[in-house]
Amino acid sequence: MKAINSVTLVLVIIGGINWGLVGLAQFDLVAAIFGGQDAPLARLVYILVGLSALWQLIPLFRSGSHGEVHAQGGHTRR
Repeated sequence: MKAINSVTLVLVIIGGINWGLVGLAQFDLVAAIFGGQDAPLARLVYILVGLSALWQLIPLFRSGSHGEVHAQGGHTRR
């Protein structure tokens, strides 16, 4: 589970950087790398980033209901 959380977090960060570039410079890095927004590989990246964002809701809600340290699998101090 830790590996998928790490992979999805990296994809969410990539998506955030891409959206930042779109907002600041009107430059879509994913589209530039993979041949346009309609290119199959670009669409795959967009889908994976979106699914990763949904996946990252799980640790977010766990941290809210159990405390951040517990949600990350750590031990709490007493």
